[in-house]
Amino acid sequence: MTDLSRNSTALLPRAKQRRSLRMIAAAAVVLAGVAAGCTSEQFQKGFILPEGALEQIPIGASQDQVLIVMGTPSTVATLSGEVFYYISQRSERKIGFMNQQVIDQRVVAVYFDKSRTVNRLANYGLKDGKVFDFISRTTPTSGQELSYLTPLFKIISLR
Repeated sequence: MTDLSRNSTALLPRAKQRRSLRMIAAAAVVLAGVAAGCTSEQFQKGFILPEGALEQIPIGASQDQVLIVMGTPSTVATLSGEVFYYISQRSERKIGFMNQQVIDQRVVAVYFDKSRTVNRLANYGLKDGKVFDFISRTTPTSGQELSYLTPLFKIISLR
């Protein structure tokens, strides 16, 4: 046997090895793409509450001080005095092609008296399907305030 025929038979297994390595690499790339599409994503809509922001707003703070710390409110209401509402929603999509599911909805309310100073803070969310204030740990009673908050939560739930 000549050297040429020995070299060609020795090259044949190497070519098969390279081809199988390419197939394994291609399969790994495809599996990585599929796995990346299956990871969960989180989405934040609306106001993002800066860490420690509510602690920077003491009772008696001015309206300007609130605007500096919190920024422009999502909406403003005039119940008995003025109220700034900061609205947010967090949702998650567990798998890349599935619909988003709401994880958390919050409405931070800053209540002002007639002299435009803070007289109360509230951080409303949903707990057991009811509007709940996470600062005072109470559920608002019916009246003007609850009648304003309930539609807000319904509106942000539909988005």
